Amino acid sequence: MLLQMNKITKSYGALKANSEVDFSLRKGEIHALVGENGAGKTTLMRILYGMETPTSGSIVVDGKQVAFHSPSDAISSKIGMVHQHFMLFPTFTISENIVIGREPAKAARFDRKQAALITEQLGASYGMPVDPWKKVEDCSLGLQQRVEILKVLHQGAEIIILDEPTAVLTPLEVKELLVAIKRLAAQGKSFILISHKLQEIMDVADRITVLRDGKLSGTVNVADTSIEELSRMMVGRELLDLQKEAPASGEKVLEAVQLTIKDEHGKPKLDQVSLSVHAGEIVGIAGISGNGQSELLQAISGLAPVDSGKTLLRGKDVTGESVRSIREQGLAHIPEDRYQWGVAKDATVLENGLMGHASRYQRGGVLRGAAIRQLVSGWVERFGIKTGSIHTKAQYLSGGNLQKLIVARELAQETPFLIAAEPTRGVDIGAMEIIHGELLKRRAAGGAILLVSSELTEILKLSDRVLVMNEGRIVGELPGLTATEEEISLLMAGG
Repeated sequence: MLLQMNKITKSYGALKANSEVDFSLRKGEIHALVGENGAGKTTLMRILYGMETPTSGSIVVDGKQVAFHSPSDAISSKIGMVHQHFMLFPTFTISENIVIGREPAKAARFDRKQAALITEQLGASYGMPVDPWKKVEDCSLGLQQRVEILKVLHQGAEIIILDEPTAVLTPLEVKELLVAIKRLAAQGKSFILISHKLQEIMDVADRITVLRDGKLSGTVNVADTSIEELSRMMVGRELLDLQKEAPASGEKVLEAVQLTIKDEHGKPKLDQVSLSVHAGEIVGIAGISGNGQSELLQAISGLAPVDSGKTLLRGKDVTGESVRSIREQGLAHIPEDRYQWGVAKDATVLENGLMGHASRYQRGGVLRGAAIRQLVSGWVERFGIKTGSIHTKAQYLSGGNLQKLIVARELAQETPFLIAAEPTRGVDIGAMEIIHGELLKRRAAGGAILLVSSELTEILKLSDRVLVMNEGRIVGELPGLTATEEEISLLMAGG
C-alpha cells in the first residue's frame, strides 16, 4: 500500500469527528471518500494533509510511519491537496501560480520565462496544456482547477486529494476533469476523491470508502457496488424515489419583462430577458456559469439595479425596490453564494435562522425566545444539520450544513414565490432527497419556484419547464417532462 491511515480518531472536546477510521490507497488508484455532511471526510483529509493532528492513530506513507504538523510536512511526503475553494492568486499568471514557493531565479530575480517554460512542459507531460501567460482572473473555473492540479504536480505530489472537484464545473469541464484524473492515475499518480456525486464516482473510482457519523461504514470495490448500496451505507436507510406529479399551474406569480443589466463598458450581461413563473410550477434555468443567471436572480430579487425592463411580483411592479421590500411582498431566496448572500458567519445558527422571521416571532416588540428556539431546533433535526448546538456560530458549520440551514430558513417563509439557486450545492445525498422533496411539496401547495442549478439531473428531475441561457439571453425553452441532458447541453453551448 502507498498510504495507510490506521485507527484515526479526532476529538474536539466531547465531539468525535473521526472515530478509529481506517483508510488505504494504492499506487495508481482512484479512491473515493463519501458520506453525509459532517460524516468526517474533510477532517480525515485535513489530518492527512497536516492541517489537523489526530487525537490517536497512525499514518504510514510508502512504508514509513509519518507525523504531519503542517501542510509543508505532507508536501515533503509527496501529498498534495486541491481544496474545494481554489487557493490561487487571481492577478498572477498561470505560471506564477504554479511555481509559487519554487520560483526559478536568474541573477537573483524571478525568471518569468523559465516559469512559463516549466508550466508548458508540465502541462504537456501530463496532458493538461495551459497558457502560462494568462492571468487566473481570466480563467474559467475548470481551467483554474487544472492550474491547481498542475501546481501540486509541480510540488512533486504522488498522492493528490481532490475536495468536491466538480462542484462548480460545467458538464463539459466535468468530463474533461474525469478524463484527466484517469490519465494521471494510469501514469502512476494516486487520487483521493471527496464527492457527493455518486454517479461521477462510479464512473471514475476504483474503490469507495463510506463514512457515517465519523465512523467507517465500509470500503467497497466499484465493480461490486451500486449507487443504491452506497446510499444505504451513507444514510443507513433506503432513499425514497420522489415522483413529480403533473403540474397544476395557476395564476402568474412572477413576470420578468425584458430585463437588461449592462457592464461598465455598456455591454449587456443580461440581455432583454423575459420569463414568467406560475403558481404550482417549477421553472428551471440551465446554462454554463457566467451566462447571465446570477444577474437575472439579482435583478428579480433587488440585489442589483437594472438598466431597463421590469419585474412584476403578483402583478405589482417591484422594479427598483429594496431587497427587504420585495421579500415582504412574497419572495424567498436561496442564494447561489451562501457565504456572500446567505449567512452572517459571526452570528449563531439561531440568529441566522431568525433572519426574515423576526416579525412573526415577537410580541410587543420582544422576541419570543422559546418559540424561536423550537423553530430552529426543528430545522436542525428535520434537515440533519450537524452542529454542536443552535448557539454555535455559523462559521463553524461545514458548507453543506450551512446550505441546509439556509434552505430550511427560506422554505419556512412559505412565500408565493421562491428563488432556489443551487439549492443542493455541497449537500449530501440524504439532504438532497429532503430538499428536493420540500421543493416538490411547495410546488404541490401552489408555490411558484424559479430553480437555477448547474446540475442538469436536478433541473430535469424538478422542472416543469426548462429555460436555457447563453450569453445573457434565453436561447431555448424545453418541456421538463421530455427534455434531455443532450438537448440542454447543446443549447447551453450555443448550438
